[in-house]
Amino acid sequence: MRRFLIFLATIASCAGLWTIPAAATPSYCGLTWGSLDKSSSNYSTAAVADVRAGRHECFDRLVVDLSGPLAGYRAGYVDTVTMDGSGAAVPLRGGAFLQVVVQAPAYDSAGNSTYRPADRTELVDVRGYPAFRQASWAGSFEGQTTLGLGVRARLPFRVITLENPARVVIDVAHYW
Repeated sequence: MRRFLIFLATIASCAGLWTIPAAATPSYCGLTWGSLDKSSSNYSTAAVADVRAGRHECFDRLVVDLSGPLAGYRAGYVDTVTMDGSGAAVPLRGGAFLQVVVQAPAYDSAGNSTYRPADRTELVDVRGYPAFRQASWAGSFEGQTTLGLGVRARLPFRVITLENPARVVIDVAHYW
């Protein structure tokens, strides 16, 4: 009888293991992005018009609005984001840094600025964002505009372009 009770207890405990919910593991929303560099070589006659940010359930989003046709981009994790032209380091908060280069200037054909951030060190308010820590200006030089994006860690990201209106979008996942 004792062996039978031990046998039943063993079966009951094993059945309990099979019914443990998977909720203990965070959901990564099915994202399949990686953290390697991304690029598209499309140069544009458009100019940078604005930079804005948004939070989504699974990722944080930085949007670079353009005033004309789509532009190409280069984005990747770097040890230090550098200023266009001078190469000076751009200080950023976060555990990892994305250097985002949009292949469109932030000035028109007469050299007038098309985008003037109120604060070059805080392009957008990202307080409370799960992935973003800071978005900073790194310059516009020779037809391209560079931004520094401080993130919590080296997280998966993607870059997409959208039309009507034209924009370059950088999404950084909240988790791996």
